[in-house]
Amino acid sequence: MPRRIFGAGAALAVVALLILITFGYCASQLTPGSFFGKADTTTVTHDLVIQQVRAVAKLVSSEATVRDVIVYENTWYGSTKRSLVVVTGRLLAGIDLRDNPDVTIDHQNKRIVIRIPPAKLIAVEITDMRTYDERGGLWNPFTREDRDAIQRQARTQLLAAGNQLELLRHANESATEMLRMLLAKDGYTVDAGIRGS
Repeated sequence: MPRRIFGAGAALAVVALLILITFGYCASQLTPGSFFGKADTTTVTHDLVIQQVRAVAKLVSSEATVRDVIVYENTWYGSTKRSLVVVTGRLLAGIDLRDNPDVTIDHQNKRIVIRIPPAKLIAVEITDMRTYDERGGLWNPFTREDRDAIQRQARTQLLAAGNQLELLRHANESATEMLRMLLAKDGYTVDAGIRGS
């Protein structure tokens, strides 16, 4: 008699285990959330994309280190002062994302189209300035104003060098690629490009 009860209890345990396994399998095949009600859905809105883009604000997408030579010369009543300075600077190029990018969202095809303003030089950081030759005039010595003028000239020349480089093109390419990675979520594809191109 005890052996029969034990056998019936084991059979019930096996049946209960099979029911649980079957129930677990069936539940795993359902879409998430559909068993107890509405399925979980992700909604991407224009505002959400704009907020994500603006959170980045200024997107520095390219940088370059540039070295240039500055020759400063000033003559006053026949007395000339000269300076030869080698300046090294870091140019940062990128996109100012506060300038309202154009965003279109196609929910049916899960596609985001975003057009951002073209890249520009965001900052010039002078990292090093070395004076190799400095000669003051007899009655025209170097002053603080001269050194300020050299600093301004250095910044101007570095900006000009940055505009001649492929820095802005590279910054445009990097920015669009970063936005693709930032916004491509939940099955959405991202078409990112530069406004007007």
